[in-house]
Formats: sequence, structure tokens, C-alpha cells
Amino acid sequence: MSHLHDCIIVGGGVAGLNAAIVLGRARREVLLVDAGAQSNRAAHAVGGLLAQDGTAPSALYAAGHHQLAALPTATTRDGEVAAIERGDDGTFHARLDDGDEIAARRVLLAMGMEYLPPDLPGVAERWGNAVFHCPFCHGWEVRDGALAVLEDGDMGVFRALLLRGWSDDVVLVGRDVDSSGRAKLDAAGVPVDERPVVAVRDKATVVFADGSELPRDGLLVPAPMRQRSGLAEALDLELAPAGTIVVDELGRTSIAGVFAAGDVAGTVQMVPAAMGDGARAGAQVRLSLLAEDHDLPFPPGAPAQPRT
Repeated sequence: MSHLHDCIIVGGGVAGLNAAIVLGRARREVLLVDAGAQSNRAAHAVGGLLAQDGTAPSALYAAGHHQLAALPTATTRDGEVAAIERGDDGTFHARLDDGDEIAARRVLLAMGMEYLPPDLPGVAERWGNAVFHCPFCHGWEVRDGALAVLEDGDMGVFRALLLRGWSDDVVLVGRDVDSSGRAKLDAAGVPVDERPVVAVRDKATVVFADGSELPRDGLLVPAPMRQRSGLAEALDLELAPAGTIVVDELGRTSIAGVFAAGDVAGTVQMVPAAMGDGARAGAQVRLSLLAEDHDLPFPPGAPAQPRT
């Protein structure tokens, strides 16, 4: 573990890859550790990404790795980071799942989040395609189709009205909708079906407990998130109520020297947002290294003894 990297990036999704490319182009020694378990690999295509709309996630990642490989100071390793500790000298020591240890001046966490769609038969097989959680990512592909929203209460009303922008045929399958919510749904032409759901079959057909079915072309479902790994908790980073890592406008976490980007720290879980997040964090890591090397304030213009 004699070699000291400028930065170790945990996660090879679009945020991690973009951060690594920014740092590699800045001629900093960066190591990207990629477990290859990105959440959007289940989707057939990326939606809403400039010049790459409709590209398969696997192709997008392959292109990113190809671009990164052309940068001499950037290295990629397959695997997972099992633990990270900060030494007395302020450097970080990461232990990989194969036992290797890596030292770095900065850490950038970009391992994404794990999505938890409803545990219903048929959902997993259709997840990321006909069954989805983000209409901005998948709404276009099911536009003008027969759609349904599986969600209760006020959030169900909100998401049904949102999905209504992609189709005139939307049904809210959920309970606990108050009179105000029903009035809004009625005005938008969205019926409510309160029967309990037991499965999803065919393209996105909703199967009810009474045996009846609601044929659908697309189904919007809730998908709460949780941390993909225990690194954030082990580092005792500040977390938001949604479980994401709290960062400032520069991508800095509550621990000096640790940055985070992408879904793991974002409020908008979309590929374009994560990609921009990674570029920003990568640039700020570079600037923090510059400040440390030359005893400059970080960010520029900050008061003395800044957080790096």
C-alpha cells in the first residue's frame, strides 16, 4: 500500500465514471472501483440523456470505461470496497473485497442506491421497463398507453396526476385517497381502484385479490431507496431522511476529504443529474487537492481553515 492515489472513487455508474474522467483529464491519479451492480442495468435504455437517449445502460457504461482507459492516470478495478478508514495523517485507507488495500488523499462515494420496488409476483421480471418508478425516465416509452399507478394516499394522487401527462388512460390503484384528492383525480379523468393487488402479469396487467385483472401497458410503482453498501454508515456520514448522503454545493460530505455524487447523494435520481453531479464532484476534488498542495483556501475565497 505504498502508492498514494489522489482519489479513490467507489462506484462505476455514470456519476463515478464522469468524476473519474474529469480527474483523469486533470492528470490526477484516480482509482475507480466498480462493482458493476448499477440499478439502471435492468432498464432496456437510458431516457432523457442528451445525445444518448435510448442507449442501453450496458453500452453507456462500456463507452465510459473505454474513454476512461485512454487516460494514463486513471485506473479501474472490478470489485467492491469493503471498508474505508481515515489515517492520522488525513489520508484514507480502503480495503477491497479481495483483501487489497488502497491509499488515497480523497474519497468520492458514487455507489448509487438500491431501489426497493413492491414485493409482488411479476414486478421483478418487468422492473425498469413496463414496471417503473420514474415517469421522466420511462414515461415516453409508454406514452398514450393504458397506464396505472400503484400508490396510496396523497402521493398516489400526485404521481397519478404526473403520469397523466403521458397518457389519457391512467388508473390509480391505491387506497386512503381523501375527498380532495378524488376531486382532483376526477377532474383529470383518473379513476381510483382500491382493490388489493396480488401480482402483475403479461405486459403490466394488474391482478387483484378477487381474481379480476386490469390490463395495462405500463405500471408506475413506489420504490424507496436504501444504501447499497455500509460505507456511509461506517464512516458515520450525515444522512438525509431519504437515506441519501448529505452533501454541500461542492459535493462535500460531513467528513473532510470525503465527497459523494450521484444517486447516493442526489435528490433527483436520473442519469443526466447523476452524470452532472459526478463531473462537479470530480472538479471539486481536484480543486481541494490544489488548495491542500499550495496552502490555498478551499473553495477560493473561503475563510481560513476551510473544510477540505
